[in-house]
Amino acid sequence: NCLLYNVYIIYFFIYFNVGCYSDGWADRGDVTKGLEAEAWGSLSVRIHSPYVREFDQYYFGLKPDTNVRNPWFREFWQSRFGCKLKEDDDSVDTIHEEQIPKCSGNERLSDGYRQDSKLSFVIKAIRSLAYAMHAMQQDICGSPSIGLCDKLLPFNGSLFKNYLMNVSFEYGGDLVEFDENGDPPGRYDIMNYQLTKNKGGYDYVKVGEWNNRSLVWKETIQLGPNIFRKSVCSQPCEKGHYKNVQQGGKDKRCCWVCVNCPSSHILNETTQACDKCPLGYIPNSTQTECLQLPIEFMKWSDTQAIVAMAFAGFGFFTTVFSFSVFLKYNNTPVVKSSTKELSYIILAGMTLSHAAIFPILARPQMISCALSRFLPGLSFAMIYAALLTKTNRIARILAGNKKCFPSRKRLFMSTASQVVITSFLITFQILISLWMLHYQNPDVAHLYQPDRTILVCDTTPEGVLIPLTFDFFLILLCTLYALKTRNVPENFNEAKFIGFAMYTTCVIWVAFVPIYFGSDSKVITMCMCVTLSAMVTWIFLFIPKLYIILFRPERNNRSFFTTSKSIRCHIGSRVASALTEKSSVNSWKDCGKEIVPHSPQKRTLSCQTGVELLQVLLSPRRLMETYSPKINAPRITERDCCQTDSCQLKKITIRLPDTTFQ
Repeated sequence: NCLLYNVYIIYFFIYFNVGCYSDGWADRGDVTKGLEAEAWGSLSVRIHSPYVREFDQYYFGLKPDTNVRNPWFREFWQSRFGCKLKEDDDSVDTIHEEQIPKCSGNERLSDGYRQDSKLSFVIKAIRSLAYAMHAMQQDICGSPSIGLCDKLLPFNGSLFKNYLMNVSFEYGGDLVEFDENGDPPGRYDIMNYQLTKNKGGYDYVKVGEWNNRSLVWKETIQLGPNIFRKSVCSQPCEKGHYKNVQQGGKDKRCCWVCVNCPSSHILNETTQACDKCPLGYIPNSTQTECLQLPIEFMKWSDTQAIVAMAFAGFGFFTTVFSFSVFLKYNNTPVVKSSTKELSYIILAGMTLSHAAIFPILARPQMISCALSRFLPGLSFAMIYAALLTKTNRIARILAGNKKCFPSRKRLFMSTASQVVITSFLITFQILISLWMLHYQNPDVAHLYQPDRTILVCDTTPEGVLIPLTFDFFLILLCTLYALKTRNVPENFNEAKFIGFAMYTTCVIWVAFVPIYFGSDSKVITMCMCVTLSAMVTWIFLFIPKLYIILFRPERNNRSFFTTSKSIRCHIGSRVASALTEKSSVNSWKDCGKEIVPHSPQKRTLSCQTGVELLQVLLSPRRLMETYSPKINAPRITERDCCQTDSCQLKKITIRLPDTTFQ
C-alpha cells in the first residue's frame, strides 16, 4: 500500500506541474491586486478545468472533530481561522496564549472560499493512476482479483508507465487520455480581466476556449482604457540591435535581450545576427547596410604634393640652367677640369631624380608604381656612379704620396675610361631594378583604415630597399674616397666639395630609413628625400663652378686648374705657406721613383730675410746642387717674412728647369 501511495503522489505531481506550468497566473487575484486599472483588458490563458461541485459538499462538511483521516487537518483548521483548538492548548506558547482566541469548532469553511481551478486536474491525475494500476493488477494477478499479488512485486515502474499511457476515460464531460508523448489533449480557457457591472469590481471572465487546435470566442472582450499593449517579456529590438535569446529557464526562446551590434557590424534580418562589414566598408547610422568607404590617394592638388612639386620644379630649373651654362662654356678650363662628360651624366641623373617625383605622386597604377620603384634608383646610380669615378681617379693619382705626383701614367685615367666605368655601374643598377620588378610585379593595394581606404602601390619593404641597396653602396664608397682625398692640393679642390656633398647625403639617407618605415606619409618622405639628395649634389658641385664662370671669369684660367711648376715665395706679413711643397730634404725618397745618385735634390723653400735670402737670389743654381750634409749650404727654414705689420709684401718667383721632374 505504501508503495502504491508513493507512486500516486509522484505521478500526480508530474501531471499537475506539467499542466499548470505556463498558466500559473491565469486567474490569480493576488497578481492584479493594487494594479486593477493597469490589468484591465488583459488576456490570459488558463488550462480548462471544470468546476467540481461535489467537492464543495464534501469540503464544507469537514470538521476537526470528525475528520480523523487527515493528520494535518487540525493544524489547517487553526491556521485557516486563526484560533486554537482546546486539545492543542499545550502546543501554544504561553506568552501569546491570551492573544489567540479559542476555536468553537463551528467555523464555516465556506466563508471566503474559492475553489482552486486545478482541482479537476488533481482528480483526473488520481483517477488516471487508479485506472492504470487496476488494469495492470488485473493483467498480472488475473481477473477477477483484489489487492496485491506476488507477481506485482517488485513493482515495475516502466511497465506501469505503459499502462498509464493507455488510460482513457471520461470525467465531467471531458475525455482524459494521453498521446505518444504523454501529453493530454490541449484545452484552454481564454480569460479576460474585466470591470464587472454586477460585482462592482474587477474579475476574470471566460471569453473563449481553445479545444484541441480549435478556438471559439464566447464573450465580448474588454480592452480597457489602453488599447495598445507592449510585451511584458521583451520589446522589439531597434535597428542595429539583435535578439540575444535566453538560453535557459522558462523564458527560453520566448524572451530576449536587445544587444547592439559592434561598430563594424550590421544586423542580418534573416539570421538575427550581426555580420561584419567587408574590408573597405562601414555600417550606416542604423547598422542595417554596409557603405563603401571613400578611396583616397595622393593628388597633385594636395598641399604636400604641391610642396614636393615646387621643390622638383626648382630642381628642374637649376639643372637646365647648369646644362645651358656648361654647354655655352663647354671648352673653358672650369668645365674641362671637372670632366665635363661625367658632369653631364650627373646633371642628367639630377633631372631624372626630379622627374621621379611625378610618378610617385601620381594615382597608384601599374605603370606609375613601376616607375616610382625604377626611376629613383636609376637617377641615384647616375649621380653617384659618376662621383665615385671622379673620387676614385683623384685617389689613384695621389696613391703613392699625397705630397708628390707619380712618375708614370696610371691605367683607366682617360675620359673615355671614366665614362665606360660609370656606364657599367649604371647598367648594373638597371639590372637590379628590372629583376626586382620581375620578382615583385608592380600592382596597387588598398590600405584599410577605420574611416577611409587608401590606395597605395603594393610594394614590400624589400621592393623599396633592394633597388636602392646598390645606390647605398655607391654612396658609401664615394664618402670613403671623399674622406681619403680631403687634403688634396689646391688644383684638386673639387674633391673637397664632393666630400661635403657626400656627408650631407649620408645624413639625409640615414634619416630617410626610420622616417619612411615609421610614418604613414611614405609618399612625401620618398619625394623629399629624392629631391634633396639631388639638390645637395647640385649645390656643392655646380654652384662653385657656376660662380667662377659667371661672376669670376678671370679665374676661369688654365693656370688655376693645372699643376704648377713654379715655386712662389711670398715676402710680407705672416704668409701661411708657399705654393711649393713643404717637405724635408729627404722627402723625394718617397716619390714613385728611386733616387738616382747625384740627381738634383729639391730643397724646401720658404720666406727668408737678410743675407741668406740675398745669397739664394744671387745664386739660384745652388738650389739644384746635390745635397750633401758636408756642404755648408744655407738651408732655408720656414719663419715669418717680417716682424712688423708695416713691411711691404713682395713676391719673387724662381722658375726651375723643365728637367727637374720626369
